[in-house]
Amino acid sequence: MDRIEGLEERVAHLMRAVEDLSDVVASQAREIDRLTRLTGMLAEREASRESGLEAPEASVRPPHW
Repeated sequence: MDRIEGLEERVAHLMRAVEDLSDVVASQAREIDRLTRLTGMLAEREASRESGLEAPEASVRPPHW
């Protein structure tokens, strides 16, 4: 009986560890999605700046000129 109880206890701990790891993986997936969207937005912004749609910051006079 002690052996079965020990195994049940180990299984319970392993199940908890799997649930915790699943939560971490889900959180990381959300963060990766967010960072992927942000990287895409930054790439689009840089592409539009390089294509000349926006004036380069170096050629724009400061407002006090």
